[in-house]
Amino acid sequence: MRTLVDIPERQIKDLAAICLSEKISRAELVRRAISAYLEKKKPPTTAAFGLWRERSVDGLAYQEQLRSEW
Repeated sequence: MRTLVDIPERQIKDLAAICLSEKISRAELVRRAISAYLEKKKPPTTAAFGLWRERSVDGLAYQEQLRSEW
């Protein structure tokens, strides 16, 4: 997807210097920067552990109940 972003001139110069030294396009540099940012901000997978601890039903029993409906 294409998008337009206003970037200050100083940052454009800094980006150009990095692009030149790494021999990559500005678009590739921005893609890598976004990827790194998203990876940093992604919630850890450990946040999913313990989701069933507050439930009264056993996880296996619940799974078997659901499968019995098939």
